[in-house]
Amino acid sequence: MESDTLITTQGGLGHIVLNRPNVLNALSADQYVVLTRTLSCWETDPAVSIIVIEGAGDRAFCAGGDIRMVWNAARRDDHAFNREVFRNEYRLNRRIYHYPKPYVSLLDGIVMGGGAGLSINGRYRVVTEFTRFAMPETGIGFFPDVGATHFLGACPGNVGLYLGLTGHQIGPADCLWAGIATHFVRRENLGHLRDAIAGAAASADSDGALAGILSHWHREPEEGPLSRRAETIERCFAPRRLADMVEALRVEDSQWAQDTVYDLSARSPFSLAVATRQLREGRSLTFDEAIAREYRVACRLLLGHDFMEGIRAQVVDKDRCPNWSPATLAEVEEGAVAACFASLGEDELPLP
Repeated sequence: MESDTLITTQGGLGHIVLNRPNVLNALSADQYVVLTRTLSCWETDPAVSIIVIEGAGDRAFCAGGDIRMVWNAARRDDHAFNREVFRNEYRLNRRIYHYPKPYVSLLDGIVMGGGAGLSINGRYRVVTEFTRFAMPETGIGFFPDVGATHFLGACPGNVGLYLGLTGHQIGPADCLWAGIATHFVRRENLGHLRDAIAGAAASADSDGALAGILSHWHREPEEGPLSRRAETIERCFAPRRLADMVEALRVEDSQWAQDTVYDLSARSPFSLAVATRQLREGRSLTFDEAIAREYRVACRLLLGHDFMEGIRAQVVDKDRCPNWSPATLAEVEEGAVAACFASLGEDELPLP
């Protein structure tokens, strides 16, 4: 049986392929451990100068973590397993963010959730015409994690908040405009790009050669729809209160605004409130502060109602009819939201 994670080294290049194409390369618990061990070894290995990570198949880089695995663990009351999974994932995200060597993600296809954590936190993010990026967690009763506090916070204006609350998918042009991606290369040229990167990895100045190669193959795509709505997003998502955002969208009286209200209405009210606080306050935090805070929230939501109910409705039973609790934004208690961000004491995320 072929491994879930294909790892090779040759001529200065460390190459990782997420190899679960039948599940859109969703990440298993073991993969977080394997990837951490691999990147840790390569960090100090003088024979490796550039890292490339991509997904097998042509449908997805990585659609996220295996949330059915989380559901199964919760059903058997193995909460320690779930905490360990998220602890390993977030520490891996941190390693990627601080990685000292060039780390290149080839984002061909779907990039969501945990897949964004493996890529957007790295130095170079190459998208193709088939890239579809989203952070859809509020739709399953969770919140935009894996470093999203930081990378959504770096988006222009209130765009990151819009993406985090609605889970809206964006294509390559908007990924570039929002800072999610660094380069655009057409799928038909990825083979040439891989070969060129391998050559750069073997050169004396691998960093400089890589930068030149990425610049050479990069093309400017046409303007995306998100950037054209930047002013409207800024206006509608400026209010501090969620209810006021929804009202601003209703007043906007456009099809896009109506669709956005509909999208928000289908999501967990409690998750929307948590994500709003997370992303509003997170812009002033360092990456390490942000990821530690995300771990606090994750540990709380893992024990809550909405995350398991969201997985049930979207992945297990697939009835697409979650019963959120509380059911409306008006019923969300600010104290309960604030409690999600409180210190875990001795159980805080270890951050060496």
